[in-house]
Amino acid sequence: MISLRTMTLTRTMNLTRTMALALAAVCAATPTLAADSITIGALRFTSHAPTFIAVERGYFKAEGIDAKLKFFQAAQPIAVAIASGDIDFGITALTGGYYSLASKGALKVVGGLYAEKKGVNGMAVMVSNKAYKEGITSIAKLKGRSFALTQVGSSFHYMAGMIAQANGFKLSDIKLKPLQKVGAMIGAVKSGQVDAMTMVPHVAVPLDKAGAAKIIGWVNELGPYQVTTVFTSTKNTTTKAALIKRFMKAYAKGIADYRAVMLDQNKDPAATEAMVRLLHKYIYESRPYEKAAPGIKAGAVYMNAGAALDIKNVEAQLKWFQSQKLAPASLKVDDLVAKGFAPIQ
Repeated sequence: MISLRTMTLTRTMNLTRTMALALAAVCAATPTLAADSITIGALRFTSHAPTFIAVERGYFKAEGIDAKLKFFQAAQPIAVAIASGDIDFGITALTGGYYSLASKGALKVVGGLYAEKKGVNGMAVMVSNKAYKEGITSIAKLKGRSFALTQVGSSFHYMAGMIAQANGFKLSDIKLKPLQKVGAMIGAVKSGQVDAMTMVPHVAVPLDKAGAAKIIGWVNELGPYQVTTVFTSTKNTTTKAALIKRFMKAYAKGIADYRAVMLDQNKDPAATEAMVRLLHKYIYESRPYEKAAPGIKAGAVYMNAGAALDIKNVEAQLKWFQSQKLAPASLKVDDLVAKGFAPIQ
């Protein structure tokens, strides 16, 4: 004879099995939500390291974001690509092209990244061996010399302005040579066709060590500079604010990982080695690791924690570009920045 207790247990087990089957059926019928697909514009520089870290370590994926990278040769085309909808986020310097598009309501800065900070090598000021032999051994002696940049209105143009202002002469006292691409700038200085340039440290330091050009100073000696910013379309800030917040959360993790290792590379040699190998997938990727690693390590620039934005310096940059008629006179810093996505300094 079956006891009442056995019958009760049997009913309970059957009910549990039925509920489990029903739940499985519901789950099977519910489609998995697809990750938000985005494209990030970047340069193959160590100053873009947090982008690569966040991709490689799955930080975007953890936020439900399928992030793809699109690489550019200069900063200005990235702004154009966001305005046209070809990419969703850009991590690069503010430029004349950016200001023009921002004045039309196309773009917004949502955070900061690489900044010049005293004590941490950032952009180097370099001269050709020919110019060095001619006595151009310090930044103050660049008056009257030629200076390479990618494009008029680029960050290189702005740094030429910083050099002139810091040393008491006019920008017109420097002979600007727009060469369109960073590679062309390097080639022109190495060959002595152009006297000087500013260059990211992962390129500048190896050039100096190889005797191909000379470092005569650092941009951080000239004053504060919020070199790169994180930006997106104005439309995204109004229609996809939640996505931007998830993007910035993932990006901040990439910055934190970078700061923890690359700003003090002797603290944990094993962690530094792992980080440099990760970055080598994107920076100097065509070179053997042993040859690429020193340049990547030398390129460890300062990154603002949490993608904080130095808005006062952003405003100072805007005023300089306006003074050079490279940005609309009516543009205000509030037209450039969408607040609420990253800390403001």
